[in-house]
Amino acid sequence: MATSEVPVVVGLDNGGNSNNATVLDVTGRFLVDELVEIPCRVLEGPEAAVEALAASMAQVLALTGIRPERVRAVGLDTPGPASATGVISSRGSTNFSQPAWRGYDIRGALERRLGLPVAYHNDGNAAALYAHHSYFGTDAPQRSSVSAIVGTGLGGGVVVRGQVVTGTAGMAGELGHVHIPMFGLLAEGQPTPVCNCGFVGDVESVASLTGIRRNLLPYWLGRYAGHPLAELDPVSAARQVRSYGVDGDPMALRIFEQQAMALGRLFTIVANFTDPDGYFVGGGVVEATPEFRDWFLATVREHTTLRAEQAERARFALVPDLDMAGARGAAIAALKLLDGPASPVVRGDENARPDPAS
Repeated sequence: MATSEVPVVVGLDNGGNSNNATVLDVTGRFLVDELVEIPCRVLEGPEAAVEALAASMAQVLALTGIRPERVRAVGLDTPGPASATGVISSRGSTNFSQPAWRGYDIRGALERRLGLPVAYHNDGNAAALYAHHSYFGTDAPQRSSVSAIVGTGLGGGVVVRGQVVTGTAGMAGELGHVHIPMFGLLAEGQPTPVCNCGFVGDVESVASLTGIRRNLLPYWLGRYAGHPLAELDPVSAARQVRSYGVDGDPMALRIFEQQAMALGRLFTIVANFTDPDGYFVGGGVVEATPEFRDWFLATVREHTTLRAEQAERARFALVPDLDMAGARGAAIAALKLLDGPASPVVRGDENARPDPAS
């Protein structure tokens, strides 16, 4: 079959402001190497948002010169909480706050709009799926991994033998709400952090932008009198902590050290119930200079306690192509619809893989 006739799938990543789209052909080759974005229109309600997703697909097909009839399936990811089949939580969510979104079947609505089968994952699971296939390549169907995505909250996903673990209600891989030990992580007199969800001492209460704003920054500003971030409002200050960390600011580095310790303790727990081949870290915390990324990942690794047999096999790496990871993971999920239960072979990025000894 000529390359111009090879069937393709489309991946659509729905975010808080924009949709991002990609195209993956059935040979495992991504045809898009850049962000292809349009406004997501979620604040206009479900119908407008579904139309925006359809427009996003049309845009990426036009960009790549792919005829619509070559598309065999579509993958969709959105922020959660949502069911494993793409039904938004009956309580709504941060991104889908209007009453019309509560209990809305966004996957089914898009499937009806496009007339194509649609696979669904939440955004953390989609990024985890892409990290897994990008790193392991042809070995992906035999490997397992866990990904922690540090953003406003803490997302993530668990992949076993190339398949995302979704759980009965679609809420498996909610790594941010796993409780971790706080002894030795918190400094003297530092209050036990509280999560937006109401949990006390879970991972997200430390390793997230919200955790910085609510829990970490107020404490550390009290220990570094006269710090420039004290002059800003809490939201602006929290957003600037990363740039200070990249510049080597001592207070910011203490904050990121605590976040890395929290992720290491999370991975220690994961090691005892899934024993994965790979541990991946992504999100805004690693969208920084190579030196900072390497330091942060090394600190996560330092605080992950593994048995000797596990340490010989485990691999630690960053989630690659983070801005495109959701759409690419969604596309991989769509490709699985064509291949059935077996994992598709997606070409990994050899340049993105760390040395096997890492």
